[in-house]
Amino acid sequence: MGKYTVLINICKIPLLLFFLYMFICSLDILSSAFQLAGGKVAGDIFKDNAVLSNPVAGLVVGILVTVLVQSSSTSTSIVVSLVSSGLLDVGSAIPIIMGSNIGTSVTNTIVALMQAGEREEFKRAFAGATVHDCFNWLSVLVLLPLEVVTSLMKLASEAVVKSFNIKTGEDAPELLKVITEPVTKRIIQLDKSVIVGIATGQEMMWNKSLIKVWCKSPLMVQENVSLAVSKNSTMPTTSLHINVEKCSHLFVETQLSDLAVGLILLASSLLVLCSCLLLLVKLLNSLLQGQVAKAIQKIINTDLPFPFGWLTGYLAILVGACMTFVVQSSSVFTSAITPLIGIGVISIERAYPLTLGSNIGTTTTAILAALASPGDQLAAAFQVALCHFIFNILGIILWYPLPLSRIPICMAQFLGAQTAKYRWFAVLYLILCFLLLPSIVFTLSIAGWQVLVGICGPCVVFLVCIVVVNIMQSQKPHLLPWWLRTWDYLPLWMHSLKPMDAIITRVTLCCRNGRSNDQSCTSPEDPPQLSVCDEKNKVPMAYNNPALIYKYDFEIGAFGTDMQNGKSSRL
Repeated sequence: MGKYTVLINICKIPLLLFFLYMFICSLDILSSAFQLAGGKVAGDIFKDNAVLSNPVAGLVVGILVTVLVQSSSTSTSIVVSLVSSGLLDVGSAIPIIMGSNIGTSVTNTIVALMQAGEREEFKRAFAGATVHDCFNWLSVLVLLPLEVVTSLMKLASEAVVKSFNIKTGEDAPELLKVITEPVTKRIIQLDKSVIVGIATGQEMMWNKSLIKVWCKSPLMVQENVSLAVSKNSTMPTTSLHINVEKCSHLFVETQLSDLAVGLILLASSLLVLCSCLLLLVKLLNSLLQGQVAKAIQKIINTDLPFPFGWLTGYLAILVGACMTFVVQSSSVFTSAITPLIGIGVISIERAYPLTLGSNIGTTTTAILAALASPGDQLAAAFQVALCHFIFNILGIILWYPLPLSRIPICMAQFLGAQTAKYRWFAVLYLILCFLLLPSIVFTLSIAGWQVLVGICGPCVVFLVCIVVVNIMQSQKPHLLPWWLRTWDYLPLWMHSLKPMDAIITRVTLCCRNGRSNDQSCTSPEDPPQLSVCDEKNKVPMAYNNPALIYKYDFEIGAFGTDMQNGKSSRL
């Protein structure tokens, strides 16, 4: 029986690699779908240079554009084109690069949603995905004001560019694309120069489709001998031939608009992504069982022997950077390790340095790509890519060397605990952090920096005060005045998500039953629907629903307190 088990497990490995391959291909198609649906809008956002001169507005533009196109490399290439063409200076480009760093982390957060079926897996996966977000947000909150005041990254990158005699190099290696392009090129090919053209003010590009129709082969230069004006002399002439071939992807001759093709690819790629991810998780769970799982967990999560234990995290950073350099995408790498975090193979403490290394790895490929730029664009392209690298290095210096400085881990664990109790919180988090808040800040920045500071400044101070009070409530409550030791005197909706959870549960269950709230509450012939609106029966009804949780188990949160001991509640 043991032999058959070993044989079955060996057969699962090629299947695992196939699903991983399709998962990576679907991420590539997902990025293309977002670019088709919102690429022109993203390019148009970059046109207003007056707005981009505002650092906060530039940061928000970087977030929104990267979320729209689902590719930090695309948004960075647009920035490089704007800088090299003189439409944008390096100082204004730095906040946009910071924003693209934040926007690129939305992909693995979306991937974490696919593990919502199992509460503990979802808790770990969402925490592992959002640790990237927390690191980027905290780094921006510190480094953006520092850059505005001192121009630290601009001056440092400028000094590096001037001190080295940089020459144009070869194209950056595309190791992963060599494997995935045979599939993705058959589905869709895009002309990304359209987005760059719109961003640089070429209005004619609005009428051009992003879907590539003609694929050019290398130029052929041929020397011919032809007669000149004098009959006794001949003059060699050079003729230039361009072999143009029609592309062979699925949508090459489509009559659909870019938006329609983008929505079709978005739906299909998400379907493949979800299916592959679910099958990957099931295969990994079946393979990583018993002693095998324990051995792998021990290898990955164990520190180096004394006295080199402190080097373990830095080795993980190096591994993350190398792996991201190989796959050429931080989104692919972080999305690939998210299921492993969910099933418990990789701890969040080990995932954190891997993610930091991934941030560095994606900037090194950007630097190599910048070195392949034409001579007149080389300095600007390299300086922008170098600013991206310096930003991530400074972020690591801020939030990793000391154990007490690893605040992103605590924040991510808090977010993971919230999503375990209220699974809708994950969707709210995505909408709030990557769409709603950036849009509000962008609108305020257009009104002027006075309006932005006047509204956002007090809000930030208020939120910081709340976080500090919550920490003191759990750690040093005796140092607080009696009225701040608990939030119980406030209305429940101000310090708990339970009221919102009740509303969302009621609406969700009523929609699932296919009737309105009035019908479900007044129909005496349908006991299951009566229990939806009956307060006594609502808890077990919701708890039986795998998508909703009403079992309010009291835990000690990262910024909260222990309710079981009668201490103050968390805001």
